[in-house]
Order: sequence, then structure tokens, then C-alpha cells
Amino acid sequence: MKSITSFIFHKLFGWKTIGLCPTTIKKYIIIGAPHTHWQDFFLGLAIKLTQKVPANFIGKASLFTPPFGFIFRALGGTPVDRSKSANRVDAIVELFNSREQFILALSPEGTRKRVDVWKTGFYHIAKGANVPIVMMTFDFGKKQVEISEPYYLTNDMEKDMNFIYNFYRGVKGKIPEGFNL
Repeated sequence: MKSITSFIFHKLFGWKTIGLCPTTIKKYIIIGAPHTHWQDFFLGLAIKLTQKVPANFIGKASLFTPPFGFIFRALGGTPVDRSKSANRVDAIVELFNSREQFILALSPEGTRKRVDVWKTGFYHIAKGANVPIVMMTFDFGKKQVEISEPYYLTNDMEKDMNFIYNFYRGVKGKIPEGFNL
């Protein structure tokens, strides 16, 4: 599967990858941005398959219903009911704490729609679970995915968020006007 995915992603579609997902760290959060189009999911999936990253993701519950729900589960997905006001941060921190290995990939925007400020759930999950963040760009302007080294959060959220935002500056999403940092 790795060879086929790599051939399609790199040779047929012309995308390149800069950096690697960590292999020596068993728990971390991958934040993939900008998330402006449904194709971003397939870019993340291509990285998961070509780099053999056992990443998990969360998605809106409607994606996990028949006839295709089983596919999203098989790819590492877990449904989230957005209508319930449960504390998802604490629930995901508990997932990290209860597993020997857990890698969570998510979009910090929380939607494909334009946002000027990211949701901070990923930050609070990383802090609560004491895991690093790996940043991943989906740059349609350069046709490249860039993966950062793991970033370990400090006790200064403003400093951390500025560092994270700077990694994504200049990146062009599939729908460029849907991404503003």
C-alpha cells in the first residue's frame, strides 16, 4: 500500500513531502492546516500511508454512518457528536493517557470554512496529555506537505501559538481565501 500511495501522491499528482513524522515518539498530535477543502483529508491520508504513521482522527458523526462509515473507522477515525456539549478535550486526554501509543491528527481550524482564529482544543489536549505537537502544512501553491519536528509546549500559550502560526505563514490552501493567518 505504501508503494502504491507514494507513486500516486508523488509521481502522478506531483506532490512532495518535506520532513518525516516522528517514529521514536509514541504519542503526539499532528495539526494539519490549512483545512480549506475536502481534498486535505486525502493529503493527510497519503502521508499516513506513505510514512506508515498509525494516526487516528476525529470527524463529524455523519461521516461514520452507512454506507461508508466503516471506511472512516478502518482508516483510524472516531465519530464526534457535535450537538452534545461534552468536554471533548478531557475525553481525548483520557484516550492519550489510557493508551501506550496514540497519535491524533486534526485540523486546528475545526472546519473547512474561513476562520481568523484557530480553535485551541488541540493545544489544551497536548497540554493535558503532555504530548508534543507536530505541524503539517497542506500547501497547494507549492504542491508540498511540510512536516515539522515535534514542538513541546511551554507554559506560555501566546508564545506557543505564535510559534505554531509562524510555521503556517505563507502556506496556500486549496481555497486560498479560506485561510488567513
